[in-house]
Amino acid sequence: MREDLLHFVWMYRKYPINGLVTSTGDRINVESTGIHNHLSGPDFFNAKVQLNGQLWAGNVEIHVKSSDWYAHNHQEDINYDNVILHVVWEDDVSVFRKDGSTIPTLSLKKYIPLKLLESYQTLFDSRNYKFINCENEFDTVDVFMRKNWLDRLFVERLEEKSVFINQLLEETNNDWEQVLFIMLLKTFGTKINKDVFVELGKNIDFSIIRKLHAKPLELESLLMGQARFLEDDQEADSYHKSLRKEYTFLKHKYQLNQPYKTPEFFRLRPPNFPTIRLAQLSAVYSTNNNLFHLIIEQEYPDISEVFNLGTSEYWETHYNFGKTSKKSIKKTSSSFLDLLMINTIIPLKFCYQRYKGNVDNELLFRMMSAIKKEENSIIANYRKLNIPIKDAKESQSYIQLYSEYCIKDKCLECAVGASLMNIKG
Repeated sequence: MREDLLHFVWMYRKYPINGLVTSTGDRINVESTGIHNHLSGPDFFNAKVQLNGQLWAGNVEIHVKSSDWYAHNHQEDINYDNVILHVVWEDDVSVFRKDGSTIPTLSLKKYIPLKLLESYQTLFDSRNYKFINCENEFDTVDVFMRKNWLDRLFVERLEEKSVFINQLLEETNNDWEQVLFIMLLKTFGTKINKDVFVELGKNIDFSIIRKLHAKPLELESLLMGQARFLEDDQEADSYHKSLRKEYTFLKHKYQLNQPYKTPEFFRLRPPNFPTIRLAQLSAVYSTNNNLFHLIIEQEYPDISEVFNLGTSEYWETHYNFGKTSKKSIKKTSSSFLDLLMINTIIPLKFCYQRYKGNVDNELLFRMMSAIKKEENSIIANYRKLNIPIKDAKESQSYIQLYSEYCIKDKCLECAVGASLMNIKG
């Protein structure tokens, strides 16, 4: 028996409406199951329960065994003083509040239908699936319900991405331009260098970027220098020397601190080298002033015009300092622009709209739906289940579904799993 099933049974009233009694024989009538709490504290807030005809309002705590109350030290926690009912599978010990009063206990062991238990066992039987628990029945769930759940998952994913953005806002006193700068660095750093690129961004006050607008050499020297690519012992050619000279001046003038490490080149294709990504971002900021207004406050910017500028001339024949290569215009690819929209622009727009008190979900839905779906192992496995995934909004929703529900066996917190249990139970 798992506690999440007991939560499901209590929340969706999968027990007889009449005839419930506590372990001591008191009659129970559940008027309201309460609000499901996913944070610390009792499992359900503000429930209403009649005990022998007397109405009680308060919280409900759920455990597999009533002795879990003591195993979790609830008897020492004042947050549990207002528990009016202890719902368990097996009542193996009496439970008391701090003041010594007994907490009524409802044992669900004799009330849960056998058919529901069998459905639950089938859902979690690892012998029946290769990818997710409900893979054999996923496509049987009502399409309208599934679409609404995917919309909720998409917003949930935006909210999760907002956590880091909100941390940056707090650190920068709500400087949205600085936060955009750091978030762009995070995406330009890709998976390999995102952490060091974020550190790089945090160590540059954005007022410096503003002052260096329209000064491409100085701006590029700032980013390359902060990435430790302009050290004295690394001199490669005349361009490297000129950048190092500019950075030495800027570092002294603005008292700059460098990140703790140098970005990695290992396992990266040359177009994704950190030198190229920093050169591309430098071109963006040397060309565009007030970038936040341009791409966040405007309703639907042409992202390719903003970010597909290429690099300075030097990088057209280089991927790293001092090593000449065949000439190529190193503009950002369409797939990288899609990643920028998915991981930076749309999450920032969501946070900014929420900050302004006017979230436009439909606009965000349209923007994400205009982007091609992501291609990864998660999406490939869902498609093997004959699930159509047509755009980035849906691929983001399915990634959220898999990472936060499927692999964590949170089937009964998922609308698909709950629907299957309701159908069967």
